[in-house]
Amino acid sequence: MARRVIVAVTGASGAIYGVRTLLALRRMGGVETHLVMSAAGRATITEETEYQPKDVEALADVVHANANIGATIASGSFETAGMIVAPCSIKTLSAVAQCYTADLVSRAVDVQLKEGRPVVLLVRETPLHQGHLRLMMEAAQHGAVILPPVPAFYATPTTLEEMVDYTVGRALARMGLGAGMVEEWGGL
Repeated sequence: MARRVIVAVTGASGAIYGVRTLLALRRMGGVETHLVMSAAGRATITEETEYQPKDVEALADVVHANANIGATIASGSFETAGMIVAPCSIKTLSAVAQCYTADLVSRAVDVQLKEGRPVVLLVRETPLHQGHLRLMMEAAQHGAVILPPVPAFYATPTTLEEMVDYTVGRALARMGLGAGMVEEWGGL
């Protein structure tokens, strides 16, 4: 059986992170991708990228409607290697922190956490107020990895694509899916 990874795209700025995650998993091979997008995520893809939602859906092996809380990814018996929410809106972060599973994105995250599987949230907001920080702490206490897409300049990126791919590579590596996207630090 191929390893399965759930990728969610929500409405925060940074939809390209979800797109680049799907592309990286496709290049990796041997990974079955399950995509779910919120309505705001679909709108952000159109607004911020050269892609349309249908183009992003074509990058995934399986696409789930966010309203379908009966989808396979809503059950713990559906084994996966984990889930990445790229980008993760504050609305989605709030749902994760409060265990509020009103849609498939939040239900799938909740299921992954209850099963002890990795969940990486690319929380995309700035500046942060105390409520945002509290929600991040609560989600982390539930087991989520909070990985804001912050550029790492020691990697000496020269393009925006390199900066995005570095973050995607770190997120995938945190899930145990080292995609060879991030060069190991050799020291000074």
